[in-house]
Amino acid sequence: MKKYIVTLTKEEREFLGTLTSKGRHNSQKVLNALILLGCDEGEFQVKRSINEEIARVLNISMKKIDRVKKRFVEEGLDIAVNGGKTSRIYSKKADGDFEAHLVALSCSNPPKGFARWSLRLLADRVVELKYIDGVSHETVRRVLKKMNLSLGGERVG
Repeated sequence: MKKYIVTLTKEEREFLGTLTSKGRHNSQKVLNALILLGCDEGEFQVKRSINEEIARVLNISMKKIDRVKKRFVEEGLDIAVNGGKTSRIYSKKADGDFEAHLVALSCSNPPKGFARWSLRLLADRVVELKYIDGVSHETVRRVLKKMNLSLGGERVG
């Protein structure tokens, strides 16, 4: 693993010091600031702490310390303290056509032996009818919630 050396300027140290001691801030932001202050190897640092000591005192993993140091060296102070945007892109499984089929199915009569549709029953049925390759009951719930539909309440029929 690469070794990332954190060297803070006087202004950066003052900024991180105020962030950790004043106001109300996100806990992860304060932790990141404390990590950077502890790992600083610049001329304004009085006593540098080793990663093991920082991890023990702050009750965090060594990997978190390495990630914060890496972000500071590669992307700068702002990204290291606040965190960056994730580059992961999620594709939506449920399109408009699937949603229409799901709503129509939820409004129909439930299968024999059931008083009403459940989310899991609907999820299994739409896969069985090949409206979609696979879907979780949670996705079904989100679609029905978006459409302002509820499986409870009045019985169909």
